[in-house]
This record gives sequence, structure tokens and C-alpha cells, in this order.
Amino acid sequence: MSFFILLLRDAEKIICAVIFLAMTLLGFVNVVVRYGTHYSLAATEELLTNGFLLLTIFGAAIAARRGEHLAVELVHDLLPRPLQRMVLVLSVLASAALLLLSAYFSWTALQNLMTNGMRSYALGIPAWYYQAAVPFGFALVLIRYLQHAWEEWRSGHAFGAIGDV
Repeated sequence: MSFFILLLRDAEKIICAVIFLAMTLLGFVNVVVRYGTHYSLAATEELLTNGFLLLTIFGAAIAARRGEHLAVELVHDLLPRPLQRMVLVLSVLASAALLLLSAYFSWTALQNLMTNGMRSYALGIPAWYYQAAVPFGFALVLIRYLQHAWEEWRSGHAFGAIGDV
């Protein structure tokens, strides 16, 4: 398997690992500085908060690819097999619509931040820097969710791991 294909297949895992490593190092440095100088690095709170946002979104993409999102399976499991397939389709359509809307509205929010010139409170950098990956993260969650749904559909499994709505 080529490096590029491996990179695409595991992009969200790599992104989460890099973000988590950076957040861990940043938090550690802040603790050392605070105990060594009795001062805190004010920017670390801003960076860590936004890091958690990105970690959550790209972590959701990992869960979507694995089919590990929260699922309510009670109704699904009580239905006969043909109706289970219908519930799967409805579930995938509803989830895809929600993810598509999330990507769209986060893109709109990003554009708003870019046009209004808002700056971050600690570092004073444009606030949209922190939000730039959010719409792409939601798009990636959507892609990974649809990949998993397609694999489940083709394999003919019970579909419970998809996440019934």
C-alpha cells in the first residue's frame, strides 16, 4: 500500500495523534512554567480549548469509520429484517443530513469570522484560524460515516452498529 493511500485511510488518526501530542506538551510546559515562575502562560488555555474542539471532531471521524457512535438499537432489534433495512436507510439519511448541515453551518460560521475580523483573546490572532478545520472535520465525519454504512449494507450485518436514529 502506498504511503499516500495509507495517509488518506488514517488521516484522522494521524491528526488526532498530532493534536493530542501537542496538547500534552503544551499542558506540561504550562505546568512547569507555572510552578517554576508562579506565572501562567495565558495562551495555553486558548490553544488547549481549541485543540479539544478539533480532537473531538476528528475523533468523531474515527468513531464513524469504525461504527462506534452511540446507537439506540431497541426499535431496530425488535423489527423484522426487511424493516431493519428500512430503518438503516432512514438512519443513514438522517445522520448524513445532520452532518451535512453541521459542515455547512460551521463553514458559514468560519466565513463570518473571516469577514468580521474577530481576534482571539489571548494571542490576538484571527479567530477563524481555530475554526478553519471544523467544516472539513464534519465533512470527514460524513465521509467516514457513509463509508461504514456502505460496508455494513454490503456485508448484510444486523446494522446495529450504524447508529439508529
